[in-house]
Amino acid sequence: MQKFKNMLKIGVLGAGHLGKIHLRCIAEINDYELVGFYDPNDETASMVEKEFGFKKFNSLAEIIAAVDVVDIVTPTVSHFECASQALKKSKHVFIEKPIVTSPQEARELIKIAAEANAKVQVGHVERFNPAFLAAQPYINNPMFIETHRLALFNPRGTDVPVVLDLMIHDIDIVLSVVNSPVKKISASGVCIVSDTHDIANARIEFDNGCVANLTASRLSLKNMRKSRFFQRDAYISVDFLEKDIEIVRMQDIENEPENPFSLVLNLGEGKGMKEIMIEKPEIKPINAIKTELEKFAQAILSDTTPAVTINDGYLALDVAYKILDKIS
Repeated sequence: MQKFKNMLKIGVLGAGHLGKIHLRCIAEINDYELVGFYDPNDETASMVEKEFGFKKFNSLAEIIAAVDVVDIVTPTVSHFECASQALKKSKHVFIEKPIVTSPQEARELIKIAAEANAKVQVGHVERFNPAFLAAQPYINNPMFIETHRLALFNPRGTDVPVVLDLMIHDIDIVLSVVNSPVKKISASGVCIVSDTHDIANARIEFDNGCVANLTASRLSLKNMRKSRFFQRDAYISVDFLEKDIEIVRMQDIENEPENPFSLVLNLGEGKGMKEIMIEKPEIKPINAIKTELEKFAQAILSDTTPAVTINDGYLALDVAYKILDKIS
């Protein structure tokens, strides 16, 4: 593993909507030296160079040769080509979700990354949502999970099914908190205005008995990104959009609490009582994209495992494709 005495030289591939956000974030991170960016669209690249003052590279090979780290924010169809070229030059790679276009490509990329002895982090940004970060200490062996990710229609992204566009965020979140293999998947979806599915629902059953029910739509009248985690004596609600969480916990009590406003659940004759406590932990505001990029720099510099590994990206994509197979 290469040792770095100073900042990591990083280049961004792709200067579209999300690419420009990445460029601005990286420019603010002390561990990175932003060398420049590459976008095959000359008009877009020239506009970004003029607007931000970042150096524009003329080819993929040129920017890869000039950096230690490549940040891939290109359309998904080019992820494998960009990542494999960078890894074969032993460059560390941050790659936006979905990791590549198919599970087969992901497996091949895992092999290339292992041979390169380079680090790869996948941009499943909801892992760094401040609401989810605040909720994580309370999530412990959930047995039922329900997620809703609904969005107003936006033509950008309709080239892929809603499962790969939106639901994959929640697939990754669910897989990150359920420590058990997937047992069974059932799903349904509908094409309404696009050539690919605009609305989808999936039920994922795990070996440990946990069930996750996921719904995604890009034809909603309002935006919603909520997940609810049910576990023994607790319920955790996470609002990814509003950056808010609510923890509802129950504890055994022998007598009626002194506080007349306490919520008490009487379980019936001889079964005791439980007191219901509602908590709203403090949410520390952070920039999730900037945070995930910072964490990747720290993983490289400290030679530790990235927060969202290449295998995590593969597993989320694999489940997404199994959902698509069930819909088909």
